[in-house]
Amino acid sequence: MDSVLRGIPASAGIVVGPVHLLRWEVPEVRQRLIHDDQIDAEIARLHAAIDRARDRLTTLRTRAEAQAGAEEAAIFDVQLTMLTDGELLTAIEALIRQNLGAEKAFDIVLLEWQQHFARHATPMLRERVGDLTDVHIRVLSILLNLPDHDPVDVPKGSNAILVTHDLTPSLTLQLDREAIGAIATEAGTATAHVAILARSLGLPAVVGLRAAVRTLRGGELAILDGTEGTLTVSPTEAEVADARLRAEANQARDEELLEAAQAPSVTLDKVSMVVRANVDIPEEAELAAVSGADGVGLMRTEFLVVGRANMPDEDEQYRSYKRVVEAFKGRPVIIRTFDIGGDKLPVGGYPHEANPFLGWRAIRMCLDEPALFKTQLRALLRAAVHGDIRIMLPLVVTVDEVREARTLLDEAEQELAERRVPFKRDVPLGVMVETPAAAIAVDTLVRDVDFLSIGSNDLVQYTLAVDRGNVNLAPRFTPLHPAVLRLIREVAATGAKSDLPVAVCGEMASQPLMVFALIGLGVRQLSVSPRAVPIVKRLIRSITAQAAQEAVSLALASSGTAREIELLLRRRLRVALGEP
Repeated sequence: MDSVLRGIPASAGIVVGPVHLLRWEVPEVRQRLIHDDQIDAEIARLHAAIDRARDRLTTLRTRAEAQAGAEEAAIFDVQLTMLTDGELLTAIEALIRQNLGAEKAFDIVLLEWQQHFARHATPMLRERVGDLTDVHIRVLSILLNLPDHDPVDVPKGSNAILVTHDLTPSLTLQLDREAIGAIATEAGTATAHVAILARSLGLPAVVGLRAAVRTLRGGELAILDGTEGTLTVSPTEAEVADARLRAEANQARDEELLEAAQAPSVTLDKVSMVVRANVDIPEEAELAAVSGADGVGLMRTEFLVVGRANMPDEDEQYRSYKRVVEAFKGRPVIIRTFDIGGDKLPVGGYPHEANPFLGWRAIRMCLDEPALFKTQLRALLRAAVHGDIRIMLPLVVTVDEVREARTLLDEAEQELAERRVPFKRDVPLGVMVETPAAAIAVDTLVRDVDFLSIGSNDLVQYTLAVDRGNVNLAPRFTPLHPAVLRLIREVAATGAKSDLPVAVCGEMASQPLMVFALIGLGVRQLSVSPRAVPIVKRLIRSITAQAAQEAVSLALASSGTAREIELLLRRRLRVALGEP
């Protein structure tokens, strides 16, 4: 095996530690026949295994609630409910009474249920396939006397490198940050969920490591370099020493940057920038608030929905938003309304969509489900009493959508007033520019919104027709493509003419070279992962906006490819920084 596995850099940092291999997959089950006089004992063995699985899930739920909150821990309630489902248990027992061993009977029924749920027209049931798989693995492991433990149950202080195919929501919740030092997955790209999560948690990560689970044994010493996108297995003593020196240097640099991050973000030629933080879950707010960020430029709210058995009510949402607002003590907090679609709703009744990225999702779904949308809007208006909340609508492509949303916002205000619940009126409303349609026709939106925010992840995806989550297409996901740069420049210019703030809140804004390009394109607000705030602010204070503008103008005039533009900008950035 090659000692260096190469993937895609997802979250910067270097970790030296043991590989913790997570093969969270359904074990192979051989058919075993039993005699009639063994049937009752086999049924009892089934129920004992299910009881053990329920005890383990209850423990996991309790731990998740303590670490991440009751709302997040609710993901385990679905699996607990499945283990007590009468129809499921009756079907398994029926096969045992036909002289089939408990493990094979359980295996057959669970596979049938997964196939049925996967084809179901109701998104709630399609969403449950992952939960069925988790239950399948957990109970079979007990019945087959395989290791019965947390899938990521690693001793504290191990600084382990978690290697797995992908991280599901339930596995993510079980991550112990005192034990896991880094993440490596076979699936994913730099803009996939696991990469965004790793950056938010401050964990170095590499994604797109094909065949890593199959080639590794587990327990090997390894070096994960999240900047280079490599996993070095069984390194030499010299390689370990070098990695530890680089990790120490990085830590010292990070501490120095964090201290300097409290200074204003102003270029050498006195152009002021705003650098805010992205927040994926409320638990990140405290870390983001001390990163030097000028507020929250993007709070994603999908954590409240994905993997849940039911939609969050108004009070639950209000508590989550309030926690983030209070952490930032008066600084702006921009909260994006639900960016979910028919494939991710936890409530049913919606048709399956072959291409949900182009389907019924985000603002489209919210406008078609006004009761669901107004519940979120009421929670946001209530939380705005505690600070500076601004509401952002995702995937807007026409001004009609903005106007419909404003009507529902007015109705939400009226409903709160009738209930005599404290709330804030006239909360700013903005939109995410994520499609070529919105970027090209942005002048039709400016009269109806208070701010614009460019979602660069989706803008690149839709402009280049490249699935941002497809590891095979990762080299083609190029934010510096001239089409993308021209769209961003047009949005920034239109915003400036209309005196509207324009931000970029995708992962593009977290990378120094991209920040240089964005400043040159006229963008004056950025929203980045909390760990990127200090380095972005340092870069801003080290260059002139004029140098960035000249570099971008030259790049766009060159008619070059994305790669040629990247090389040109790198040269210009080195000159701007005074480097050789």
